[in-house]
Amino acid sequence: MQRRRFLQSSALASTLLLVPKFLYALDRPGAGLAARLRDAPGGAGRRLIVVQLGGGNDGLNTIVPFRNDLYFQARPTLALRSSDGLLPLSDELALHPAMRGLKGLFDQGQLAIANAVGYPNPDRSHFRSMDIWQSGSGSERTLTTGWLGRYLDSSCPAAGAPGAPGAPAMASAPPAYQALEIDDTLSLALKGERRTGLALRDPAKFHQLTQSRYLSRLSQESAAAPGSSALDYLYKTLADAASSADYLYEKAKARPASTSTGAYPNSEFGKSLKTTAGLINAGVESRVYYVALSGFDTHVGQHSRQAQLLGELSDGLTTLAADLQKSGEWTNTLVLVFSEFGRRVSQNASNGTDHGTANNVLLLSGALRRAGLLNQPASLAAADLDQGDLRYQLDFRSLYASVLTDWLGADAGLVLGPGVEKLAGLV
Repeated sequence: MQRRRFLQSSALASTLLLVPKFLYALDRPGAGLAARLRDAPGGAGRRLIVVQLGGGNDGLNTIVPFRNDLYFQARPTLALRSSDGLLPLSDELALHPAMRGLKGLFDQGQLAIANAVGYPNPDRSHFRSMDIWQSGSGSERTLTTGWLGRYLDSSCPAAGAPGAPGAPAMASAPPAYQALEIDDTLSLALKGERRTGLALRDPAKFHQLTQSRYLSRLSQESAAAPGSSALDYLYKTLADAASSADYLYEKAKARPASTSTGAYPNSEFGKSLKTTAGLINAGVESRVYYVALSGFDTHVGQHSRQAQLLGELSDGLTTLAADLQKSGEWTNTLVLVFSEFGRRVSQNASNGTDHGTANNVLLLSGALRRAGLLNQPASLAAADLDQGDLRYQLDFRSLYASVLTDWLGADAGLVLGPGVEKLAGLV
């Protein structure tokens, strides 16, 4: 009967087909988003910014083993040499020449590099490997929640809700926080069972969308037709979205002008970083921000394409760091940069590289306890390769455990499961 009553509202039923994608990102019970997004208390709250490099960045031409003869043998035309302007990190490794800004942060002790990061039984599919990294699972499991979504579930329960399974009972729930993805759609990484992130590109456009006439009418019709669980849910979702949009829009309007000396790249990635810095500097207390830079699937003509992308990455992150340093927020911020896999050791016949396995991960902050090169690169000897690919040396979940435990103050066991050892002394 409720379903019939729901469908009988023809105007509501037709309008439902036009509900924007962002509303589905709110499909979790719990407190409204505006209640979850709280002003940072004196800027003291630590936050994580995750940067996803989509397509599989070539780690060997990012952190270059420029003294390794096997590297040059495997890549007769793709290998980068000192004469190309490599930026030395050690006697054996150098940074891609397009990443001069990140080299400056490395020299200042604000960049850490983990080499040969991966997982057992690696998958070379973009979709499956990205799911593994975003869910924080092993390749033998398929999860429908993300590691950051489960962090929200375990550490930020809704007001009045019980804690996560296995967590000690609490007299009252701790303050609830939220995760923001600066994009049109929400990634698996930010989806939990009870809590989830919110995806938006621009606070002003998000606010404008929630103020549209058809959404206002939809909200009114939902409120005027009680008795349907579907309608009740829809009304709550619309009210939640509008309240959240108001909050973010007002905070964004009041944010101080950027004081960085550089300019963000004139790209979607640059705009995403600028929006992230603006929300942080405005005092929005989101514990997690998520941005992406795509295009790294360099099967053909890799040299120019990767150089352009890595330059965009370096320039954007360097400007972000400068922006947050000037506002006093850089020591409260940790940036984690990953890609779903690296590339094969040997180049292909099209002056590119094909899907590989292990890769490097970058961590940036003004408060790193361990900076520089965290471990040795993987061996390039044929006997040490995994079907022609790098063999992983550091499980990516160990980095996640360090971030969760030592930076966000969460119980990594509740998020990642038992048996994951963190990389000690990182943050």
